[in-house]
Amino acid sequence: MSEKKPFVLRIDPEKLKALEKWAADEFRSTNGQIEYILDQALRKSGRWKAKGKTDNELTG
Repeated sequence: MSEKKPFVLRIDPEKLKALEKWAADEFRSTNGQIEYILDQALRKSGRWKAKGKTDNELTG
């Protein structure tokens, strides 16, 4: 697994509340949900492709 770099995210409290609910609904941590959303957006835009992973492994 690759190393992850921490960073600070400033977010509107209401958006964070909605994000936390969404993450819980999908049995993910809030951080995991943010990574999932970013991954999907990057892949959809053609700006990033996972190396050696299938679509099923990424959406798991």
